[in-house]
Amino acid sequence: MEVFTVCVAFLSLFVSVISAFSQSLDSDFTFILPAGRKECFFQSMKKDASLEIEYQVLDGAGLDVDFYMHSPSGHILAFDHRKSDGVHTVETEDGDYMFCFDNTFSAVSEKMIFFELILDNVDEGEKSEDWKAYVQGPDLLDMKLEDIMDTINSVKARLGKSLQIQTVLKAFEARDRNLQESNYERVNMWSCTNLVIMVIVSGVQVYLLRSLFDDKRKIHT
Repeated sequence: MEVFTVCVAFLSLFVSVISAFSQSLDSDFTFILPAGRKECFFQSMKKDASLEIEYQVLDGAGLDVDFYMHSPSGHILAFDHRKSDGVHTVETEDGDYMFCFDNTFSAVSEKMIFFELILDNVDEGEKSEDWKAYVQGPDLLDMKLEDIMDTINSVKARLGKSLQIQTVLKAFEARDRNLQESNYERVNMWSCTNLVIMVIVSGVQVYLLRSLFDDKRKIHT
């Protein structure tokens, strides 16, 4: 009975420790940017944190877009002119960061854009120490809560990194697929055009050759 009580207490403590950890703040989005339009997004950040943004143009003529990022004070931190992808990392201060995708240079083609936000050192400090409030008495089953926390953080970091890599690879795959489909349609169109032109030219050549060998003397007789 005592072993069962200890196990229940340990499981309750383990769940409490897990619930004390902050959730992953990484996020990714895919959206359509119409021709001649600009879309801006905002992200609130705290001082001494890190903000990383990675973007890719998945579909659209030219596979390019203008990108720029503004600090809370209005300074331009990054600017890309008509690029298909990019990665930018900044050390943040308190305030809202604005980053925009600009397709105003294109009057016809819309763009499909994927971007991912990776936030580090956000909402840490007091929350990282909340689990200590659940510690009462000696360590249960001679296990150190510091070791448990380190293990969970390590697993969480690796899972987050794996998810990030898989998301980026999916974006690359979608971009390559759209590019191949576009090239396939272009090749088919030009192949059909060349075929029609060759048939017309062949017909003209046959007509000219036959007209050269016609016996016009039969007409006078």
